[in-house]
Parts: sequence; structure tokens; C-alpha cells
Amino acid sequence: MLAERLEFFVPKLLEMMKIWQWLLYLSFWSLFVTIIERHGMGTWSDFLIAYLGRTIQYFLTVLPVLYLVDYLRPVFKNVSPIRVSLYILLLIMVTSIVSLCLVMLVKINGGWLQYNPKSFMLQIVFNTVLTIGFAVVFLLYFVQRKRELMALKQSFEHKSIAHNELIEARLAPHFFFNTINTLTSLIESNPTRAADLLQHISALFRASFNGTREISFEEEVALCEHYLAIESSRLSDKLVVNWSLPDNDTMYDMVISALTLQSVLEKTLLNVVEMSTETICIDIVVTWHQHQVIIIITAQLPSKTLVITHNLRQQLDFFIQAERLKSYFGQSANIQSKVTNEQIITTINYYLRDVGM
Repeated sequence: MLAERLEFFVPKLLEMMKIWQWLLYLSFWSLFVTIIERHGMGTWSDFLIAYLGRTIQYFLTVLPVLYLVDYLRPVFKNVSPIRVSLYILLLIMVTSIVSLCLVMLVKINGGWLQYNPKSFMLQIVFNTVLTIGFAVVFLLYFVQRKRELMALKQSFEHKSIAHNELIEARLAPHFFFNTINTLTSLIESNPTRAADLLQHISALFRASFNGTREISFEEEVALCEHYLAIESSRLSDKLVVNWSLPDNDTMYDMVISALTLQSVLEKTLLNVVEMSTETICIDIVVTWHQHQVIIIITAQLPSKTLVITHNLRQQLDFFIQAERLKSYFGQSANIQSKVTNEQIITTINYYLRDVGM
């Protein structure tokens, strides 16, 4: 239903109201306009003639436009809203001029209106401008409704993407199969290391299936270390990670949304370390200054292995992670990634009030 409503910014006008409802609405509108203009009418017959003329005029102006807009919908939905608006205004202008001319000619031939060329032209111009003015108001309303529907659609898409990414983060198919393969090879060659690796796997997957929540920063660092320990077993000497963390007292008061830092590291490893034959050094610097947590993850790009930075900019999109962070720490929270020819710098920042305050 939402997709159908978005195919064209003007709704299906004949489905908004039935024909008899349109006729009733136009009849009352004609009566309203005639009452406003009653000061120039001497008798009830003049009032009835003016009302009948207005009613016929509005019928001949509005109804053909309704049919034409709905009939031309398949053509209009492939055209920009501005051009469609101009076409609709042109249709309304033509039908308005034709209908008014017909009504005034009938009145003149019936002896109910005295012909005056200047007055005739002024009536046409005034009526056309007034009709187009009302049409512009309705078109602006339809455009606003279309924007609201587009925002609703984007909201649905973002929620769907977030849900899918959360499922992927929990299952992580490529990570799961790579880890199982590494574990299988270690069971026979190095059982002790395999047991350690299994503990890391258990801790990480237990956290991932708990879903998105607020956890202590120490827990998040522990999850990242579990993840890096698992990946280091597979990547061997291709990965070096250096941590720079605040002191224990500061860390005790810090919190973060679960798996935020881990998912940033995962994307970095997937798109850089796995694509390289060289050793990649990743530096993680965490600071807390004036209630603002700043995490800077710097990954050095390989000098010999070809890594296309344009693709990296597309892959290192942390919109979902940033939205999760904002849901806990406000709209000022953000995750940004900058890719140069030598390194990738990802910055996570959010404001955090001291729990003791």
C-alpha cells in the first residue's frame, strides 16, 4: 500500500470521494461562492441563475481534470513532480477558461448577462488566477504528503536494515564458518589452543545473542579482545592491535551500546586485513574528556597490496551502529570514518555523564 501511494505524489482523486460526493462538494462550494457575490443580484432568479452557472462551471472545470489526471497516472508517475504540477495546472487553466466561456456565452445568449468585451476578459483572467491559486495550494499539500510518506518509507527501510544487520551480527555466517574451520584444524594440532579459542567463541556469541543493550565499557573491550583473539588465530601474523585505554577508575564509569566497537573492528578486519598479505597495525585510542567519550581506531593500509580506497569508503559505512549509539546517548553521538591513501581513521564519539553525578 505504501509503495502504491508513493508511485505518484497526487493521490487517486476519484478514489478519494465517489462521483456523487464530488458533485455534492462542488454544489455546496458553488453555493458558498454565489452567496459571497449576492450583492450584485437584485432578485432570487438572478441568484439562482448565478448559482446554476457557478455549479456548471465548477463541474466542467474539476471533473474532466480528475478523470484526466487518473487516466494519465501511468505517464505522470515517470515524470518529475515539478513537470507533473505544471501539466496539471495547464489542464486546470484550460478547463477553467473553457467552462467559464461556455457559461458566460449561455448567459449572454439567454439574455441574463450583458456582453462587455472588457468585463468578459477580466472575468476570465480573474477566474483563471483564482482557480490556479486553489490548485497550487492542493498540489503543495500533496507534495508535503508525499514527503511525509517518503520519510515513513525511509524509516521502515532503516529499521529493516537495522534488523537484518542485527541478525547478521548475531549469526555472522562468514565469521562463524571461518572460526569453525580454524577450530577444527587446531583440535588435532594444538588442543590447548583450541580450548582457549572455544572459550573466546562462547563468550562472543553469548554476548551477540543478548542483542543491543547498554553495557560497561570494560565488557565491550573484553568482547573486542575475544573477537580479536579468534581472528588472530586465523590471521596469524597479519594483525597487530595496540590499545590505549583510560585508567581503571575512569573505565569503571564508562558505558557503551553492546557490540558497537566490536562491529567497527569487524568491518575493518573484513575489508582491510583479509584483503592484504601484509601485517596490518590497528591502534585503538580511548579518551574521556569533559563527559565526552572519543574512540579513535586507526588502521594502516598496506603499502604493497592493492586496496581500492573508493570501495573502502562504501564498505565502511557505520550508519546502523551510529543510530544504535544515538538511541542510547542522544543525537550528538556519531561514528565517522575517513579513508586516505595510507590509513583509515574511524572516530566514535558520544557524551556520557558520570554515573556518580
